[in-house]
Parts: sequence; C-alpha cells; structure tokens
Amino acid sequence: MPVYGSGIVPAAGAVQAELTALTRRAFIPKMYVQIYNTCPALAALFAHSQTAYGGVSSVTAPVQGAPYVNTSQTDYSGTFAQPAQQQGAFPAEFNLKASITPIPFYGMEAALQFNHAVIPIVEARMNDSVASQRDFLGNALYNNFSNNLQMIGFPGAIDDGTNLVTYGNINRTANTWWQSKVYAAGSVAPTRKLVFQYTVGVNKNGAEMPTFGLMGFGTFANLANDFIGNESYQIQPGMGFDSDADRPRAAFRALDVGGVPIYGDPYCPEGILYLINANYINLYVHEQAAFSFTGFESLLSNYQLGYIGAVLTLCELVNVKPRAHGRVSGFTFLTI
Repeated sequence: MPVYGSGIVPAAGAVQAELTALTRRAFIPKMYVQIYNTCPALAALFAHSQTAYGGVSSVTAPVQGAPYVNTSQTDYSGTFAQPAQQQGAFPAEFNLKASITPIPFYGMEAALQFNHAVIPIVEARMNDSVASQRDFLGNALYNNFSNNLQMIGFPGAIDDGTNLVTYGNINRTANTWWQSKVYAAGSVAPTRKLVFQYTVGVNKNGAEMPTFGLMGFGTFANLANDFIGNESYQIQPGMGFDSDADRPRAAFRALDVGGVPIYGDPYCPEGILYLINANYINLYVHEQAAFSFTGFESLLSNYQLGYIGAVLTLCELVNVKPRAHGRVSGFTFLTI
C-alpha cells in the first residue's frame, strides 16, 4: 500500500486518488530477502560433500571397534599363545534423509503477471525454495538428534549417548569406542585456557587434534573478550593510524586456540562448542537429489488450473569416528 501524507505524497483524499490513478509506482526490480541467515558449517559440508547412491543403508562404513590380534611378550623359547579368531569390524549404517519443498504456480497469477511482473512470483518461489531448504538443513545440523526422518545433526553425531544412544546402528552404551567426548563447562565464560583444555581432552580421547571449532556468535564474542584485551599495535616511524593504508586491525574472524581455529556460526546454539575433526565427518548427498528440481506438472487432475513442482534433497551427516570429535556445553555468552 502506498504511504499517503508523507514527503511529497499528499494525504488521502481526492488529490491522492487522482494521482494514484494517473501515476505509476516506482519499483526496485529486486527481491531483498529478510528472513534467512547463512550457515557456514552447512556451506562447508556441501562444498566438500561425498556422493551417495541408492540402496538400503545408503552409506555403510566399516569401523573397527575391537582388536583383531593380541600382542604379548615371549622368552628365549619364542613360544606364544595360540591366536583366536576375533571380530574387529562393525558396520556403521546410515540412511539418507529427504527434505522437499513444493512450489506452486497458479494459472490466474500467471495470467495477471504475464508481461507485467516487476518480480515474477514463480522466480521468487524458486529462489525461496533453495533458501528454505538451506535454513531447514541448517537448523537440523545443530538441533536434530531425535527425528529419524530428518538429517541427524551434530547433537546426535557428536555425542556420548546422552542425546542419541544408537547412532549408525551401533549402540554407544555397549560400544564405548563409538562415543564422543562430551564436557559440561558449568556456566563459565569461555577462555583460551578452558578451550585449550577441552581441545587437548578431545585430542587425547580421539588420538587426533580437532580441525576446527564452532560456536554461536554470542559465545564466540565472549571468547573473543579473552583475546582482545591482550592486543597491541605496532606503528612504524612515519606511519600513523590515519595514514597507514594497511590500517591497524583489531579482533578476529577466527580465534586460534592451540592451532585449532574457532569460528562463529549463527545457527549454532549459544553456550556450546563443537570441536570437529574434518577427516571423519562428511555430508553424503544423493547424486540425483542435491537441491534437484522435479519440473512443473499440471494440477488439472485436481480440477485446478496451475502447476506444481518440488525441490528435493537427499542427504545425511555421517560421522565415522565419533571419538575424534567433542562437544562442550554450559559456556556463558553475550547477548548480541
């Protein structure tokens, strides 16, 4: 609706009605989306995703959870115990999860917009379908561990059995080697000392250093407070803050603790730190269903003039070595 009685537009009345009838509106021919956010972790997972195909248990990873052989000492005689046949491998099995976004295109709106569309509504819906799925998957990545029809995210994949006892069809209670390292920080501010302590703990548990960490931005900003107060600036002779083209920089896009960069992600719940080893966690995406469009089909069979299509994604987050990852909860965070 036009805004009347503001600026150069007259108040509602006869003059306003005449101008409205005789004057075109000035549109910006772009749609500015306000309702979604970016999810850096999801973007990275899709950028380095693995291809999955069909079949029951679309992703099956053989994992070793017990020794195949036993080592012992011997003496001058060289004798040793007879070896036994031991089971060492277990199949970690994962099914792909589907997310689908239907896209309607009604006949009369197409007729009304034909050659007169500022923003073609079907294009707006097509763009929104991908953004909607990214938002849906971003929320699942950081929140879902109980809905088996939805992608199991970090809370289930990086867990000790508190959230999800059976992961990848392997029971974490019976197989403790399938547990991640989970800490409760206890309502304290994240500091370099604490984050380093938990990072080393995950390293000790999984025998490898995490690749990176993820926090909500309020938690990330609280950790940054432990860095920013120790910053210093070095100005060379003849240079100054106002004249140096390579101006002094403050704060950080990533906070490096013990060689592990910690990043902020707007979808990550506040108070939580995920310590992730990128060697063992991947997003598997079906080769035929990665934000794939079905095409439009007629709605005439439903006695309606129009069309409907859908965008489909089949994927699952697969963690093949949970003990190489960690989760810390209970950090305090800033309200931002």
